[in-house]
Amino acid sequence: MTGAEIMYAVGFFVGLFGAIFGVWKYVDGKIGAVRDDLALHKLHIAEHYVSKQGLRETTEQIMAAIGGVKDAVDNMTLRVDRIVENQPQRRTTRAG
Repeated sequence: MTGAEIMYAVGFFVGLFGAIFGVWKYVDGKIGAVRDDLALHKLHIAEHYVSKQGLRETTEQIMAAIGGVKDAVDNMTLRVDRIVENQPQRRTTRAG
């Protein structure tokens, strides 16, 4: 093999490797863009939507809090009733 033939073979393989590398970087860039879009979509879903289990847990917590408020109001009503019942009766007399 002569020097020109060796340079031609080396140039061919370098060009082939460059083309393969270029295609690989292009495909990798597209995959990376899709991965980023998917990550943004997942973040959007996580921020704006709730799972059924999460909604159920939140509803149970809200209902428990409402039950606590109802119990407090009921106890307050009983206390007011006791205060009113324990007040002495006023007797009025008519002068006349």
